[in-house]
Order: sequence, then structure tokens, then C-alpha cells
Amino acid sequence: MAASRTITVTLPDGSQHEFPEGVTPTDVAASIGKRLARAALAAKADDQWIDLDRPLEQDTKLAIVTPDTPDGREVLRHSTAHVMAQAVTDLFPGAQYAIGPAIADGFYYDFALPDGEHFSEDDLARIEGRMREIVAANQPFIRAEVDRAQGLQLFSDQPYKIEIIERVDPEDASEVGEGPVISVYRNPRDGDEPFVDLCRGPHVPSTGRLGAFKLTKVAGAYWRGDEKRPMLQRIYGTAWEDAKALAAHLHQLEEAERRDHRKLGVELDLFSFPPEVGSGLPVFHPKGAMIRKVMEDYSRAEHEAAGYQFVWTPHIAKGTLFEISGHLEWYAEGMYPPMELEGAKYYPKPMNCPEHMLIYKSRQRSYRDLPLRLFEFGTVYRFERSGVVHGLTRARGFTQDDSHIFCTPEQLDDELASLLAFVLRVLRTFGLTEFEAELSTRPDKFVGKVEDWDRSTESLRRAIDAAGIPYTVAEGEGAFYAPKIDVHVRDAIGRRWQLSTLQVDFQFPDRFDLEYVTSDNTRARPHVIHRALFGSIERFFGIMVEHYAGAFPTWLAPVQATVLPVADRHEAYAFRVTDRLRAEGFRVELVDASREGLGPRIHRAKLDKVPYVLVVGDEDADPGAGTLGVNRRGSEAPERGVRVDEFVDHLAAEVASRT
Repeated sequence: MAASRTITVTLPDGSQHEFPEGVTPTDVAASIGKRLARAALAAKADDQWIDLDRPLEQDTKLAIVTPDTPDGREVLRHSTAHVMAQAVTDLFPGAQYAIGPAIADGFYYDFALPDGEHFSEDDLARIEGRMREIVAANQPFIRAEVDRAQGLQLFSDQPYKIEIIERVDPEDASEVGEGPVISVYRNPRDGDEPFVDLCRGPHVPSTGRLGAFKLTKVAGAYWRGDEKRPMLQRIYGTAWEDAKALAAHLHQLEEAERRDHRKLGVELDLFSFPPEVGSGLPVFHPKGAMIRKVMEDYSRAEHEAAGYQFVWTPHIAKGTLFEISGHLEWYAEGMYPPMELEGAKYYPKPMNCPEHMLIYKSRQRSYRDLPLRLFEFGTVYRFERSGVVHGLTRARGFTQDDSHIFCTPEQLDDELASLLAFVLRVLRTFGLTEFEAELSTRPDKFVGKVEDWDRSTESLRRAIDAAGIPYTVAEGEGAFYAPKIDVHVRDAIGRRWQLSTLQVDFQFPDRFDLEYVTSDNTRARPHVIHRALFGSIERFFGIMVEHYAGAFPTWLAPVQATVLPVADRHEAYAFRVTDRLRAEGFRVELVDASREGLGPRIHRAKLDKVPYVLVVGDEDADPGAGTLGVNRRGSEAPERGVRVDEFVDHLAAEVASRT
């Protein structure tokens, strides 16, 4: 009798273990320890997702996926989405189910109900209750493979599943299977036909592994994101590894709703989106514009000190410019339509890069001119679909803080390192302290030379190492023309935002025929670094509103102090205090006693999140007193009898420190 063949399984720590051919990830996890076996949800074999009961037939690099990891949460959420689909079809006979992926922090599933029915918010509780019954039944997820014809027959009453199957490449069903095979998952249920869903997988071993979930909202969604296709109903939810993690996330959602910049923008009178202007096109009110001005003034001063040269470029340009840059070839769908003027097509610019290339090219450059650092607050326009427009964080018109650095190959390392240090220093000033970076490397399809890509990628890596921030490598995720660093930050409630980008460009120097004269009097292409620090002023503004919940630090606040006279007889003194503070350069407003009583005025100032409410009464207005009452935002009790000179010094120090 022939001995069974053995295979080598390599674990994430590099250790190698011999197992009989056909061993499953469950067996491997059990051989490592009982705790891992109990925690295991799924596995990755040679970086491909598989279920725990899938036999391993060859030497394999294997990772066991556990719940408290990003991969584990993705499996939990995807499996919970399937349970939700089963619950909906149980409660709403005739319901059609489309797709239900895991997404950041949760999942969703799209449905079409019979007879034009619509889910209500009350239905979420019913669906969630049925889901918990399915979890309690501990139904196994059983994978099966079918061919195309079997799949079409199996889902004959589900038109959206049929469309997915019909779109599958007969040679590669990677969306819903492996190779030409389509995979389905069955959940057996007592006394009834099993629930079947079309899915590549993997899933948790059984529904009993789920439970820490919550359905959050119902929304509309066009099938395949196409406005010409049917409008489906999308149920969103979230799922986590345990009740504690779920509770923390739900608290974060509550905080996010309280901090929503769209709501606070109205309450604090910062900005609006008038329908007469158009979707995704914000207008800034005086207070919002003041915050924006302070942000921009600080940024300009820092750039000037760092050796940048300011430029300005027009909002529209001829289509020929965007043909040279490639925007019409690659991004035409996201650009606003052209205007026909004097026989030429003019487009609102989607980026500032092409004009900056022309500024560089406007005269001969020498190696002595490099590095050349150009900077602009340039407003650009991109036609985002209405379904993705989201306040200031996803707008159609926005101002980028664009910089383009032209340098020699020898200067690239130093420029990238100083650029990243500059970015982090400026962001820290705005109260952001938790950073992560993502290094995106060369994709399969790219322009330029491999050696240039490798050298630039290593320069980016060294810049991150010098900055001392954690990072991950997104292999093959760079644009076809450049590797890049994306800087991510965490806000006050732990949400992750992608902000700054540093990108080395191999495309524009060739497309625009950029050159410089070298030290030996030959001509060479400069390296071009694209750098956006805030990304866009509007998006960064929205993030700041939510980070601070509208309570901006004093140096950024649109009104730094409000002066309130207790009664009419104190107004002359209140005016003198206000004039003094304004003369010192502070942003101050006076709210006189004729409007309403002192209490309501203090309450209004606190609702407006003014850093300092200054109250002046009889004792303060006495000749020679020169004092005021100071209500500092967030303090439990006001300070009485604070001398004006003392307060001016304190306020000046606080603003100067930008804390």
C-alpha cells in the first residue's frame, strides 16, 4: 500500500510543518493550539481566501484568519451579510437579492421587494431579530461548485444573480468562484430548503460564530451604480468580533453623527450648499471663510519659509492641454463638459499639474535652478456623481494645495524626506498626531523604466523610515505613471482619513518634454514630485470641523472672544475692551445688552463654541479697574476680575503657540 504524500505548510512566522496531503486549515490550526482552533474563521492559502475545511493538495503558505484582525472582520461581515439576505427572504417572500459585500466597518446587501414594497426603519428590528434566530440555529456554511448552466438554473428566480453569472468570463469566474467554476454557499435549515447564495467566499464555519452585529440604516442604490438601472434598497449594517468592539463602534457612529460637518456647518454658520449654485459646490460664509483664511495664511507662510515659489493658474484651459497631460484620455468621464469658445474647446481644469508643467517649461532651466518648488492654492472641478457627493469631503469644486517639485535624480532622496517631514509638521499643528503611511508600488502596467521605478520607490521608503511613522506596502497599487506615499491620519474619535500624497511622476516630464541643462552641459529630464498636503482645503476643513466637533482651537476659531456687557451702562467699557483686543489682532465680537438678557447671550456664545466669553459689569467698568470676567470654553467656572492686560498676554501666547 503506497504511503500518503506529505506537503509542507509554511506559517506566517516562517516556520515550516509537514502534513499529509489533504490536510485542512482546521487541522493545521488544531496542531498549533486549541485556542487558535477555536478562534479560526477562515484561512489564506498562498494569499488566496479559502474556507477552513478546504483540503490542501500541495505545498502552501498558510495564514489562519482570526476574528480580531482586518481579514477576520471582513469574513465576519461578509458572512453576516449572507445571514441578512436569508432573513430578508424569510420575512419578505419573493424578495430578490443582488450583492452583499463587506465594506469598511460593516456590510450591506441590496434587495428588490415585490409589488414595489419598501423597507421601513421598523423593518430593521424585525430583520435583525430573524438574523439572531439564524445565528442561534448555528447553520453551517457549506460550499459547493457548479458550472454556469447549473448556476443559472439554481438562481432562475433571482434576476440579479443571473446577470452576475451571465457576466462571468467562462474562463475565469474570479468574482464568484475560481477559474470556470462558480461557487455557491448553502445554509441548511430545519424543515425547509437551504438558503443558497452566490459567492466566492470564504465564510465562517457556521452562523453560530456570528452575533455581534447591528443593522444601521436603509438607503437607495442603483443596480451596478448605474442611474439607468433599477433602484434597489440597500440595508447597511456593522459586525465585529465581540460585543465590546461592536459597542465601541456604535459609540463612534454616535459621535460621528454629532460631529457631522454638514450639520455643524449650518449650526455654526460656516458654509452652505445653495441649490441655486449646484450639488457639491459649497459657498463659505464669513465665519467659515475666516477659518479658511487662517488655514491658508498659515500654510502660505510655512511654504514661503521652506523655499516654495507661489504661482497662480486659470480655472479653464484648452482641451489640447489636457490631451498632452492625458486627462482627456483617462479622466474625461470625471471632467465637466467643455465650452465652445472661438473654435476651441475649453475645459474647467480637474487638476493643477498641467499648468505647473508649462510654468517650468516657460524658460530654459539649469541644474542650478533645481530643486524648483512651485505651490498654488488652485481650484479644480470634477464632476462627481450625485450619489457620491458628500458635503465638503466629496465635492465637485474644491481647492487643492498643490505643489510640484522639479529636481535632479541626485536630489530626489533629500526632497522626499524633507517633504514628508514638512507634511507631518504642518498636520501636527492642526492637532493631528496619529499617522500611518501607505507605499504604493509599480503595477503590472506602467510607463517609464523599471530601474527608475525601483529607485524612486526606495527613495519613498527611505523618506517614510526617516519620518518614523508606521506604514504598509500596497504592492502593485501605484498609478501606472508613479509610485506614491499616501499619509493617513486618525481623528479625535479614531476614524482613519487619507490626506496627503507624495508621488514621483515618470509621465509628465516626457509628455511635456521637460528638460534641464546638467553640469556637463547636456540635457536631462527632471524628476517631478506631486505633493498635496491638505489634499483639498474643503475636505480638510470638513475633517477639522469633525475632529474638533466645531470647537476650533483659539488660533483657528473664527471668533476668538465674545464681549458681553451685563447691562446698557457697561457698553462703553465693553466697546473699549473690544477695541483693545481688536487692536492686538484678535477676532472679537461684542453682543450688546439690548438684544436679550446676559444668560441667553452666554448660552448663545457657548453654542457657537467661542473659546472665550468675556463678561463686563460694574466692578470691571469702575475707573482704574480694567478687568473682566473670563469664561473659557470647557471650564467649570468663570474667572472674575482678570486684568485686561493679563488676558491679552494670555490670549496672545495661546494663539502664537497654535495649541
